[in-house]
Amino acid sequence: MRESHRRVLWIVFTINAVMFFVEGSAGLIAHSISLLADALDMLGDALVYGFSLFVLARSAHWQAVAALVKGGFMLALGLGVLGTAIYKVFHPVMPDIETMGIVGVLALLANLVCFFLLYRSRGYNLNMSSSWLCSRNDLIANVGVLLAASSIYLLASRWPDIIVGALISGVFLRSALNVLQQSLQALRAQGAPPVARTGKVRHW
Repeated sequence: MRESHRRVLWIVFTINAVMFFVEGSAGLIAHSISLLADALDMLGDALVYGFSLFVLARSAHWQAVAALVKGGFMLALGLGVLGTAIYKVFHPVMPDIETMGIVGVLALLANLVCFFLLYRSRGYNLNMSSSWLCSRNDLIANVGVLLAASSIYLLASRWPDIIVGALISGVFLRSALNVLQQSLQALRAQGAPPVARTGKVRHW
């Protein structure tokens, strides 16, 4: 099972690392906040999967620590995307719709592969669960990018790109808080005395 998880994590790590460069470059060229947000999500996921590989053969304590670090990365990325969206409000640039659409579809296909690879292992432990959660968030972000591109085309407005970027950041922040809460609970449970963990009284 561990070797299977290792293979899956290496595949999704490679996909996300490659797509970060592709989508990040496209976001800069197209002046799209939603593409940049999705690219940052790819970078965050690559880091997450890297940490997951690091702790795969380690104890539950290390897995909880890694999940805590993942949550911190997700929180930082969410705040970064939100800040970029606010910046775009005061520095308006119309995004390139065609680039957004093409790269958005490519990113969606890449994340669908990651999602189904991680789906079967999502309930194995906190490490794999947090990895799958990141993949699920990617799909939400990809659909948001495509919706933003369609709305920009229909409305001839830059606001859908900004709104979607802000919504993606909200998804990041919510997931980050969820992962942080679960990892902190796991660390507290591991650090609690045996009576607190088992509910049994020990007689000395």
